[in-house]
Amino acid sequence: MTSMFKSEFLNIMQERGFYNQCTNEQGFDDYLYECEKAGKPAVGYLGSDPTGDSLHVGHIVPLMMLRWFQKCGHKPLTLIGGATARIGDPSGKDKLRPFLDEETLKHNIVGLKKSFAKFLRFGDGANDALMVDNWDWFKDINYLEFLRDIGTCYSVNRMLTMDSVKSRLEREQPMSFLEFNYMLLQGYDFCVLLQKYNCRAQIAGADQWGNITSGTELGRRRYNTELFGFTSPIITDSNGKKMGKSEGNAVWINDEKLPSYDYYQYFRNIGDAEVGKCLRIYTDLPMDEVCRLEQLKDKEINEAKKILAFEATKICRGADEAAQAQNTAVELFEKGNAGGELPVIEADLNAGIGVLDAFLTMGFVASKGEARRLIKQNGLKLNDQVISDETYVITAKDVVDGSVKISQGKKKFGLIKNA
Repeated sequence: MTSMFKSEFLNIMQERGFYNQCTNEQGFDDYLYECEKAGKPAVGYLGSDPTGDSLHVGHIVPLMMLRWFQKCGHKPLTLIGGATARIGDPSGKDKLRPFLDEETLKHNIVGLKKSFAKFLRFGDGANDALMVDNWDWFKDINYLEFLRDIGTCYSVNRMLTMDSVKSRLEREQPMSFLEFNYMLLQGYDFCVLLQKYNCRAQIAGADQWGNITSGTELGRRRYNTELFGFTSPIITDSNGKKMGKSEGNAVWINDEKLPSYDYYQYFRNIGDAEVGKCLRIYTDLPMDEVCRLEQLKDKEINEAKKILAFEATKICRGADEAAQAQNTAVELFEKGNAGGELPVIEADLNAGIGVLDAFLTMGFVASKGEARRLIKQNGLKLNDQVISDETYVITAKDVVDGSVKISQGKKKFGLIKNA
């Protein structure tokens, strides 16, 4: 493929489908190229508010961009929004986010650090990743000084045209003055990182464009420095649904939130039309191998899906976990054996457990009502047999090879063992 850019990073972004929008494409390319030529790392950051204790697949796209940024010799900063989480990003929201207490915030920050560390190399080296928290510079800030020094750099007229504000008002949903301040805080973050770490680039998803340009504009107005914003597209499947959700449940990055087998199966069950796109974005495979795999058709496409699932899981959970998940899938789907890394619950099978309770306890359904609906649709199975009786009680007589296998559809499988 002919190189479009001078910098290695932008060429990779373009080739693999990460490039959506850039505040100054030529300027960013020149900045990266000069850093690469001088052997001096450029510095860029990705921010995330600790509103949850793990990132999910929907967050991986900009995180993989930062991973490639580091692979190209540059230094990634991961910004935890310990301060901005106390307000909540209004982007894409119809109402104020719930406020989180200090204990929850601390718990979530630990979880996000774990998520970032799966994709980036942290340490003290020149291009090792560094994690920072904006609570460190916001906790003691003087409000009047902030308004005078930073607020004067912003035009309310322009802020009203930003998507996060404009779309909210167009839907006639109220926006608090608290939320209206969010883009000022994120813009200030960018400039603090410029001053502390010479960070001149922000990498994020397309929905953060308004917040990013808030920072680049502040850098120009107050510090007479050009900052760069670079965004990825919102990745959707062939039906236009945002990727990262599986039957309404997030596909979590952290292993305590989701077993590696389930993470593997999410990518194994990607639609045929999404295989090439996902190989480019969610794996480190070289492009010649990606191009070979995405040309496979019909039954052969399943081999590409297996490679996709293994490579994506290897990045997030490690090679051992990826191999174990792959082996479990082979045993279950290709050899017909239940075992491996499937989720397990224990129950007193001598006394018995109702089939509705079993699926609810396993976490395959959110309620007994959902289980009843799936039974009517022939969607639940016991030892590979369709369940038709919602009052059925699973007992020791249902044990096969030491456990009872239950399943929902073609993707969710679990074992019940006698307590």
